Amino acid sequence: MAATMPPEWAKQDWLWIGFPHLAEEWPGFLAPAQEQIAAFANAVAESGQQVRLLVRDDANEARARTLTSDAVTLERRTYGDVWLRDTGPLVVMDKVERRAIRFAFNGWGGKYEMPGDESVGETIARDAGLSVSHSPMILEGGAVDTDGTGLCVTTEQCLLNPNRNPSMSRAAIEEELAARLGFTRVVWLGEGLVNDHTDGHVDNLARFVGENRLVVPEPAGRDDPNAAIYDDAANRAAGAGIEVVRIPSPGRIEREGRIEPASYVNFAITSNLVVVPVFGSPNDDAGVEAIAALFPDRKTVGLRADAVLAGGGGFHCASQQMPAAP
Repeated sequence: MAATMPPEWAKQDWLWIGFPHLAEEWPGFLAPAQEQIAAFANAVAESGQQVRLLVRDDANEARARTLTSDAVTLERRTYGDVWLRDTGPLVVMDKVERRAIRFAFNGWGGKYEMPGDESVGETIARDAGLSVSHSPMILEGGAVDTDGTGLCVTTEQCLLNPNRNPSMSRAAIEEELAARLGFTRVVWLGEGLVNDHTDGHVDNLARFVGENRLVVPEPAGRDDPNAAIYDDAANRAAGAGIEVVRIPSPGRIEREGRIEPASYVNFAITSNLVVVPVFGSPNDDAGVEAIAALFPDRKTVGLRADAVLAGGGGFHCASQQMPAAP
């Protein structure tokens, strides 16, 4: 049996989470972002799953300890950004073993290059006892999502962006995803959310919640800046034979006149809990309820994530799961 990347809802041994430490990455929002990430870590740990919260230095570790419960394990690591979905290891499994894949990384198209981000994924994978193999293709984990059957969704905006792999064709990218992650069918969506720092990661746009079942937001009124993007994604997925479930969108979320890429789709699925980012939108409760209905075997909670979003991501972006051993 070829190794494949399991779906996120498969049982997990633990969850890695990155803890914010760079004031320049969170101007005016570092303290509340730390509080919101800590609340995320606490919720997952208190649900009964191990959490490994990465901290950067003495001061960062001391701050994290004041905000987290004793159920959260702190691990000192060298990293820049906290987005472990992208810099952490992608784990594939067969019936015998699990191992890590590390794709090349260039700071999200050369925009955010920080010491440690290129190496932290291999470091934590090897320390977890995983063998590591490498791909020369540039790929961040948030750019792909799978239902565990070999089906994957991604966006053209990100994977075909010339700032990632300009010499690779669509077919060549699909071949590498098949060889490394076991993705035998790739469905290409179009654009990601407006002003997404990642050039349109799919984990902010569309997520699998079951085999061949994909969640896509529904526009929240005429002023929803992503209305056409949501509808295009839903139409492409349905046209590919995927069951599409529409859930509420936060609608238009702005900070200092700039549209923010706020999305309930950036939820994190853990063994016992689903954590949904909320933003103070009138649609927050409806968004959490819609996602909860899709996971009847788990508790679902909404946690405030507007300060986390100020740094460019959400709870899913800041975390990476370790699938349980076969």
